[in-house]
Amino acid sequence: MALKPEEVTSILKAEMAQYEHALQMESVGTVLQVGDGIARIYGLADAMAGEMVSFPHDVVGILLNLEEDNVGAILFGETHRIREGDLVKRTGRIAQVPVGDVMIGRVVDALGRPIDGKGPIVTDRSRPLEGPVPNVMARQSVKQPVQTGIMAIDAMIPIGRGQRELIIGDRQTGKTAIAIDTIINQRGGNMFCVYVAIGQKASTVAAIVETLRRHGAMDYTMVVAATASEEASMQYIAPYTGCCIAEEFMYSGRDALIIYDDLSKHAQAYRQVSLLLRRPPGREAYPGDVFYLHSRLLERSAKLSDANQAGSLTSLPIIETQGGDVSAYIPTNVISITDGQIYLESGLFYSGIRPAINVGLSVSRVGGSAQTKAMKKVAGKLRLDLAQYRELAAFAQFGSDLDKTTQAQLNRGAKMVELLKQGQYQPQSLSRQVIAIYLGTAGHLDSIPTHDIKRFQEAFLKQVETDYAELAQSIEKEKTLTDEITGKLDMAVKGFKENWGKG
Repeated sequence: MALKPEEVTSILKAEMAQYEHALQMESVGTVLQVGDGIARIYGLADAMAGEMVSFPHDVVGILLNLEEDNVGAILFGETHRIREGDLVKRTGRIAQVPVGDVMIGRVVDALGRPIDGKGPIVTDRSRPLEGPVPNVMARQSVKQPVQTGIMAIDAMIPIGRGQRELIIGDRQTGKTAIAIDTIINQRGGNMFCVYVAIGQKASTVAAIVETLRRHGAMDYTMVVAATASEEASMQYIAPYTGCCIAEEFMYSGRDALIIYDDLSKHAQAYRQVSLLLRRPPGREAYPGDVFYLHSRLLERSAKLSDANQAGSLTSLPIIETQGGDVSAYIPTNVISITDGQIYLESGLFYSGIRPAINVGLSVSRVGGSAQTKAMKKVAGKLRLDLAQYRELAAFAQFGSDLDKTTQAQLNRGAKMVELLKQGQYQPQSLSRQVIAIYLGTAGHLDSIPTHDIKRFQEAFLKQVETDYAELAQSIEKEKTLTDEITGKLDMAVKGFKENWGKG
């Protein structure tokens, strides 16, 4: 039986439809070169920058270089199993990491996978590794404090919610200690914390996690770890992973604090990856976009407007200097991105002043806007007085005859330096800080021998908590220091000094 032309056409269309349903088109490429955690791939002409691609053996990659005849990717997983000629497939997805409340209390790697032995992380929420930055209209000014519990910082270099405050100094000067104390001080508050460890020893990270757990801080803290034994690619994306986890809290109307420890090692990891991908080196062999590396990370910190649920993300990046050189490439980059810096000095640290904060070089560009009224009242002149004391102390070494005013300034300065010394893992509440600083600035400590200052301070604060608990409660609740409270404190310290002298 002869078929009509229109019947032949309909039969062919039906057959082709079946084949089209069975066939799946995929964009694939082949590995040209692999090694040191990077791969060059031929093909994938339609791939996107930052897209995830899949390799054999469950290895994944993120595309960084899109060149004319090949693309460059950084690899994650068992990269030693990848060979030249292996097939690479597009996923169509920009790199993402899991986020959500299920991350609280967990320790994860740079891909958001759990490494704490507490089982899988089950969440249906994820955020892109390179998230958008809130624009100017989506933000509001920084005006709520982040209490670090460290008197020298809360009094002179206040940090606000939504701020980026750099912690900078040589190695072994107490940079991480400040960050950990700040996390511990958030216990009982409404701040969620993320600690990102970049290029540290696994044993060091384990010790930090154990310290946080011992102080009850893991109840509101997440740790992202890319240790020194891991590839440069993992160390490169770790801060972005931590930022994604913290951003989830900010965009849901909550407050988050993130510590990047430290961005010097992050820049070194990026330099290694970039040079392997043959990006042109610039100053100190860093690639030309190393400023953008940190600016696009730190600019994601913000205090959102009320229309955007008023959440906040506060960043405390850490930078390690070499021999106190703050004019090097990476330190100057991050100083210019952040809203101030806490500068830790080796000389102060070795002379027993802990935390070893150089008051002259440290600054907060948010300043008193992020300080409670009580702290602003007692600490108004403290920063200037301490800066003057350091200058006078240096001058006094060469002169024996000093007038009474200078001697009084030196005496007051020495007392304040002693007062601001603080042990590790001992963050102080707002009321304890305000009362202690009031003792110094009001001159109540001038007659106390310098070596007895800390003992006097602790003993008096204990008496206040016992006999004048309402004063401390009022300061904590109202965040102000009224004339009535200062009058009662003056009477209390007068009576206490009489008994102290007898003891």
